[in-house]
Parts: sequence; structure tokens; C-alpha cells
Amino acid sequence: MKTILIIEDNPKHLRLAATLLGKSGYAVLEATDAEAGLPLARLRIPDLILMDLQLPGMDGLKATGRLKEDPATRGIPVIAVTSYMPEHPQTEILAVGCAAVIAKPYHYKEFLDIIGALLARRDAGNQPGEST
Repeated sequence: MKTILIIEDNPKHLRLAATLLGKSGYAVLEATDAEAGLPLARLRIPDLILMDLQLPGMDGLKATGRLKEDPATRGIPVIAVTSYMPEHPQTEILAVGCAAVIAKPYHYKEFLDIIGALLARRDAGNQPGEST
């Protein structure tokens, strides 16, 4: 069973994502800010991380940068999750190491398709930005 870490401060968005993923057969880990999510990622090494960009304290872009700097977590694909696309252009999001971007509100089929495709690419050894 694949494990996905959700780092999201909005309780409704966190619950929706966790429910969609759980019903799709994924194990789910949850953190409500980067300060809790980064050590959890290092400890549990999930198969994928959903990273909200608008987090209290450390934002999602900085948190992703820290994940990508750490040899223990750099290979974990990160999907940026945001409802503020103009504030963070996709080029900026991908430049810090995110493998994809999902816009809120979630469209469940697209949400699950992106996650499934990214996990399949990782399993096939084609994760963009993964170092060996």
C-alpha cells in the first residue's frame, strides 16, 4: 500500500484529500504545517507528499526546498496544492522541486489521476528530479 503525506492547514481540505486517498486505497499521513510535516516525512518516508503552498509559518515552497535538500527525502515526489495559482506561477513551483501542481478546489478524478500517474512514474524509475 502506498503512503501519502498531506501537509495542509485547512481542516476541510485536509479531510477531503485524506478521504479521497483513503477510499482509493492509499495510507494517509497528515500534518497541519511544515514544521510538523518535514520531520514526519523524514521519519516515515512516504511515497508521495501533497504540499499546500499557503501554510502558516514556513510556506510550502520553502518546505519543498528543504525536502529536496535533504538526502533522506529528496527522492519523494511532491505535488504542490494551491488555490492561488497567480501568486505562485507554475514555473516557480516546479523550480523548487515539485513534480506537479493540483489546484483547489479538488476535482476528484483529476486529483487521483495525477497522483496515480506520478506514483506509476516513480515506480518505473522515471521520477523527475530524483537523484540516485
